[in-house]
Amino acid sequence: MRTIPEHRAAALALVAPTPALEVPLARAHGLVLATAVRSTHALPRWDNSAMDGFAVRAADLASASEDAPVTLPRVGELPAGASATEELAPGTCVAIMTGSPVPPGADAVVPVERVERTPTAVTFRTAPEPGAHIRRAGEDVAAGGLVLAAGAVLGPTQLAAVASVGHGTVTVHRRPRVAVLATGDELVAPGAPLRRGQIPDSNSTLLAACVEAAGCEAVPLDRVGDRPDALHGVLAAAEVHGVDAVVTTGGVSMGDYDVVKELLSGTGVEFVTVAMQPGKPQGIGRLAGGTPFFGLPGNPVSVFVSFEMFVRPALQRLRGLTEVERPACEAEVLDGWRSPPGRAQVMPVVFADGGTRVRRATPAGSGSHLVASLALAEGLALVPAETEQVHPGDRVRVMRVDR
Repeated sequence: MRTIPEHRAAALALVAPTPALEVPLARAHGLVLATAVRSTHALPRWDNSAMDGFAVRAADLASASEDAPVTLPRVGELPAGASATEELAPGTCVAIMTGSPVPPGADAVVPVERVERTPTAVTFRTAPEPGAHIRRAGEDVAAGGLVLAAGAVLGPTQLAAVASVGHGTVTVHRRPRVAVLATGDELVAPGAPLRRGQIPDSNSTLLAACVEAAGCEAVPLDRVGDRPDALHGVLAAAEVHGVDAVVTTGGVSMGDYDVVKELLSGTGVEFVTVAMQPGKPQGIGRLAGGTPFFGLPGNPVSVFVSFEMFVRPALQRLRGLTEVERPACEAEVLDGWRSPPGRAQVMPVVFADGGTRVRRATPAGSGSHLVASLALAEGLALVPAETEQVHPGDRVRVMRVDR
């Protein structure tokens, strides 16, 4: 029987980052940089005003005060986009807008709310320090400076940074395409009429949403029953269409109708047990065409826990990330529960008291069938295999799944 770390290592060993390609910024949101981004120019590119006000020579206003104001002639204005190449003559000032280049000769900006003005002159009652309200060229990043390292996820602020330093495209890892498939004769489409013995297929919805939330593209496959020939055809078609991984639910245990195990045993897929609860039976390996394969148990909580523990880290590596784990914290337990001997328990929990304490997401614990209660889970408490009883007041490591 494998430990959780051993099976996670096997999952990670199956995958490598998807190939890199160059895409425009408009199509790069959520993708992972394959190569670092460096600035094509200094940012800011030139000294510019941090305020709407008046560009001056600080020496001209050194004596300005409330009792002895200084008035300077206004010689023009510099709106946003002005080139501001003409030198400011001593004893004059020029109106300047936020972001406009500071003209040669000027070494301070006085905010508009601190002056009295007429169309032709401005009166100053304070003496500015040299450099006041001026953003210096290169103070954000120098020309050629590193803006984002390879492996960075391109969110809104990252994309803005790339655009600001002169790039219209980025080299990123292609978004992985992940096929998802639920097996089982008992499954019917959500919302369809049910006869006795049938249940709605929640696993297809769960898996697709988990894949999308992990930053990948979910490719739903046609649901199949417990027939090896039907499953073979669906998996073969998925490989033909070039998915980067396949994830199935159900059919990996010891039953007579475990179709996934029946079809794939003896191929490039192995079926193992992991010392965890829920999620003990697992399938892992490569399909005939070399596509990474993850076979998860069929009960919904087992599916979610298995995905979080093994599949999600592998998908993060596929995306090009080096940090593949969820954030984790320690929290105090509010209510105690039993844990199965010899197996690590993964308990869905909710946070209390600002995230410092946790309680079970459902009074019934970590039962693999409790899909409705799973909706409450904000984290997964990780209970070591040697622990048989979790007591109120104990501290547990919790992997956050709400972020």
